[in-house]
Amino acid sequence: MRSTSSDSPAEARSGAVAAAVCYFLWGLVPLYWKPLAAVDPVELIAHRHVWSLVLLLLLLLGIEGGYRELGGALGSPRTVARLLLSAVLLTANWLVYVWGVSTGHIVETSLGYFLVPLVNVAAGRFVLHEHLRRVQWAAIGIAATGVGLMVLQTGRPPWIALLIAGTWGAYSLLRKQSRAGAISGLAVETLLLAPLAVGYLWWRHRTGLGALGRVDAVTQVLILSAGVVTAVPLMLFAYAARRIRLTTLGLLQYLAPTVQLAIGVGVYHEPFPRSRMVCFAFIWGALALYTADNLLAQRTGAGDGGASSRRGPGHRREDTVE
Repeated sequence: MRSTSSDSPAEARSGAVAAAVCYFLWGLVPLYWKPLAAVDPVELIAHRHVWSLVLLLLLLLGIEGGYRELGGALGSPRTVARLLLSAVLLTANWLVYVWGVSTGHIVETSLGYFLVPLVNVAAGRFVLHEHLRRVQWAAIGIAATGVGLMVLQTGRPPWIALLIAGTWGAYSLLRKQSRAGAISGLAVETLLLAPLAVGYLWWRHRTGLGALGRVDAVTQVLILSAGVVTAVPLMLFAYAARRIRLTTLGLLQYLAPTVQLAIGVGVYHEPFPRSRMVCFAFIWGALALYTADNLLAQRTGAGDGGASSRRGPGHRREDTVE
C-alpha cells in the first residue's frame, strides 16, 4: 500500500499547519467535555454524530460540487465500506475518550494520545512503507522510551490509553488511505451512523432520560455545540492526513496530549508525580531531535535523506515537510 501524501511542498506545509492547529484544538477539548460529565457518554456521542452531520451538510452547501462529491463517495461500495469502518473506529475512540474525561482520567487519556504517534509511525513504516533516516529512528526510539516509562508508572494495564491509541491509530491509517475529501469523507462517516444516533436520542427522550430540555441552559448550549467542537478539528485532520507523511502526522500528535495533560494537572488537579517529568524529557527531546533533523535535511536539500532510492519504481515522492 502506498502513501497518498501530496507531491507539492506548499501543500505539505499547509498540511503540517492544519495538523498542528487540529491537535492544539484537541488538546483543549477536556475543557469542553468535563462540564458535561453528568450527561450519559453514549448520549453525548450520539449528539456529536447528529450535530456534526448538520454542520457538515451546511458546509457542503457552500462548496462548489460538494454534494456531487458526497454522492460520488456514497456511490462507491468500496469507499462506503472503508468509511463505515473508520466511522466505527472514530465512534469507539470518542466514547472511550469522553468516558475517560468525564470520570476523572484526563491524564490517562493523554497517555493514550502519547501512544498514538508510535502506532502511526509503525503503520507508516510497515503498512505504507514510509522510510526514515537514522536520526529519525533514534528520535522515535527515544520517544518510545518516554512513553514506555509512562506505561510502567501507571501500575496497571492502562486500558483507556490502549483503546484510545488503537482506535485512533487505525482511524488515522484508514483516513490516510481514503480518497474521500476532508469534508465529504467526514460527512459520509457521520451519515452512515446517524440513523443509530438519532434512534438512540429519540429513545432517550421518550423514556425521560435525554438531557435536552431537562438540563440547565449552559449544558444545553454545550451539547448543541458538539457539531462544531467535533467537526472542525476532524476536517483539519483529514486535510492534513492527505498531505503529509503518516510518521509526521504521528509526531505532531504529541501536541494534543501535552495540552490535555497540562489541563488535567493544572486545571483539574489530577495527580502528576515528578517521575512523569522524566517521561516528558524523553518525549520532548525526541521531538527536538526529529525536528532538527528535518530542518537540516530541507536546508541541505536531502529531502527524504536518500529514501527515495530505496523505493520501488513508480512510487510517489513523499512530501518534504516530514
